[in-house]
Amino acid sequence: MLSPPRTDAAARQVRFEAVYAANHVSILGYALRRTACPDDAADVLAETFLTAWRRLDELPGGDEARLWLYGVARRVLANYYRGERRRTALADRLRDELAHSSPPSEPTGERARIATALRALPEQDRELLTLAAWEGLDYGQIAVVLGCSRNAVRIRLHRARQRLARELTDQPERFPASPASSAPPRPGVAGPSRQTHAVRHASAHPGQNRRG
Repeated sequence: MLSPPRTDAAARQVRFEAVYAANHVSILGYALRRTACPDDAADVLAETFLTAWRRLDELPGGDEARLWLYGVARRVLANYYRGERRRTALADRLRDELAHSSPPSEPTGERARIATALRALPEQDRELLTLAAWEGLDYGQIAVVLGCSRNAVRIRLHRARQRLARELTDQPERFPASPASSAPPRPGVAGPSRQTHAVRHASAHPGQNRRG
């Protein structure tokens, strides 16, 4: 026996649920790493998918959907930082879950140094560096999220890494060095390049890169 054809509303619901299942973990991670607490990340996640529901016809398919959602989350965060945050029932439910599942921890050692250096950078530099290091996006994917060319991303990311390296070099004494890293670098080994490499593999504490 053939099942009855789906209505447009039912098909829309099925597609949204599939998009949410495939992407909500990535978008939640994006939000957690850019807000001060799980409560705020829950708000960003809920608002991002509310926008996705409203604009479902504009949502691209495949991996492009994730990049589209990153772009939406980025704009939601911009509104959040301007104090235009809105709360929803979904955010309230997520808030209770995240409060128990994602306890914050203070960064120490090299991660603390990187978090401090990131906070000292302009917002555009932080966004480029964290999209590459935390979200694992390449030049082309970052270009889609930010709405610019791949070449512009390549140039701006290179400059952002240089500025991060300078920040790390300028604050070597703010945190005690571990015994393994207390020795000075060998001649011919540039400290900034090693420190810049470190940020690509570090996941600083959520909210540590938030502007005050």
